[in-house]
Amino acid sequence: MSYLNETHDPALQSWVDSANQPDNGFPIQNLPFAVFRPAGGTQDFHPGVAIGDQVLDLAALAAAQVFTGKAAEALGACKSTTLNKLMSLGQPYWSALRLELSRALRSGSALQATLEPLLSNIKDVELGMPARIGDYTDFYISEHHATAVGKQFRPDNPLLPNYKWVPIGYHGRASSINVSGQSFPRPVGQTRPATEGGTPGFGPCQRLDYELELGIFVGQGNTQGERINLDEAEAHVFGLCILNDWSARDLQAWEYQPLGPFLAKNFASTISPWVVTLEALAPFRIAFERNPNDPQPLPYLSSAENQASGAFDIGLQVFLSTQASRAQQTGPALLSESNFKDAYWNIAQLLAHHTVNGCNLQAGDLLGTGTLSGPGKGKEGSLLELNNGGKQPVKLPWGEERSFLQDHDEVILRAACRKPGYPTISLGQSAGTVLPAKI
Repeated sequence: MSYLNETHDPALQSWVDSANQPDNGFPIQNLPFAVFRPAGGTQDFHPGVAIGDQVLDLAALAAAQVFTGKAAEALGACKSTTLNKLMSLGQPYWSALRLELSRALRSGSALQATLEPLLSNIKDVELGMPARIGDYTDFYISEHHATAVGKQFRPDNPLLPNYKWVPIGYHGRASSINVSGQSFPRPVGQTRPATEGGTPGFGPCQRLDYELELGIFVGQGNTQGERINLDEAEAHVFGLCILNDWSARDLQAWEYQPLGPFLAKNFASTISPWVVTLEALAPFRIAFERNPNDPQPLPYLSSAENQASGAFDIGLQVFLSTQASRAQQTGPALLSESNFKDAYWNIAQLLAHHTVNGCNLQAGDLLGTGTLSGPGKGKEGSLLELNNGGKQPVKLPWGEERSFLQDHDEVILRAACRKPGYPTISLGQSAGTVLPAKI
């Protein structure tokens, strides 16, 4: 696990002034990774790290040869077009690089003159897909979401018997995952027949939804046939991003039995461009607690260390902007807020379960948490929950209503960690826009 060290000192200040502004999200205690290039350019993307409103060019810093040891090796892996090489090195290298970057960016650093020319304003760059995602697995770890959705179909038995024993997941499509700012056409497919035994409908999805999730980027993988033990699992996690795993509810209702979602999920998923390391999130670790009346995790999914600090306090928000609101120059509406700490399973458990049968994970693989809803009203992670299956449309401040997403709607997901006496650690945002269907 990642524990506190000098990089987490809340009193640290940077010579990059914007990093010291309250609630800027990218203080020196964060240092999230991304890939970038000049806006409007055609150059290859290359790795960078955020500091305030600036991004530091790690490829150029590698050429300057200012670090030594593991930090230098990690920086050398940043000459690529993605973060995969850096991810594959492992936690000691990520931690060494973070430490040297923190020292170099602190107020009074002797390296300020070297690093300053390597900074670009984030507004002047294009952010790309942080990694080449080889495989994508989506889990279903929010009991609150599973219960709310289950009640719509099985009012008396919303959770299936396996839910509290095993982290439920399925393998998704990696090729259609894109980065924040993505626009995609409304999906088209079959829908349930109007009458039992009738001919299915076919056409644009009418019940398009978002799903508020976090994405977990795998770092160093494991050999096929060798499982990752629970207390070693987090050493295999490079960091977290925000994930919107869009869902075509009406397509899914027709196709999901017996094998689960297919066309309802593989048309688009949108992630935030910034990957925040688990080490940066260490100050927001909390105990992982399971209701004592529930089944307790099996031994391979339980340990004293995981129970003591295996959960993370990460606040999540969903905003919606429509064509009408933008025409009125009205800001996006806040639809709901939830928190990762309310999930039924945690990060280490997902990796331990994923590999218990010998499945091999690889650097750049992405695990989705599934929709992260919280207990109570206002904490729903999807429209399906907010509108009670389409029965109670959501009223928007500018006079519109939404049962499900309409063309040109933009969904913006945000995530950040906050607590008294510590700078805000932001995961950035994941924004995506629905375009008309191509038929």
